Amino acid sequence: MTLKVMEAEHNAWAVLHVSGELDLVTSPAVRQHVHNAVADGRHRVVLDLSNVLFCDSSGVGVLIAARRLMRSCGGDLRLILPARGAVEGSHVNRVLAALGVRRLFDVYPDVPTAADDGTQSLSA
Repeated sequence: MTLKVMEAEHNAWAVLHVSGELDLVTSPAVRQHVHNAVADGRHRVVLDLSNVLFCDSSGVGVLIAARRLMRSCGGDLRLILPARGAVEGSHVNRVLAALGVRRLFDVYPDVPTAADDGTQSLSA
């Protein structure tokens, strides 16, 4: 399966809806979309990973690099993992937890919650 990235906006947040497989071949596309958002002056980015079916270590590397980039420009990165992730564990959630990096990310169940500054993340 290929990777698709759809760009949207919610409140003051740039939202990147990612679907498919996030791996060595496809992860540079996600990296480029995040870099483009920052280049356009968007320093608040939500990565919606709820339709990512597979994520390998290179995909995790892109997520960590995106977090680092957003922090370096005073921005904010939020991830969306499927609501069922808290119970049965989405693939991305399991990979992040297995690699010990899940705690680095602010995770939300959906776009409206992630793009609302008055909410608490699932990682709290």
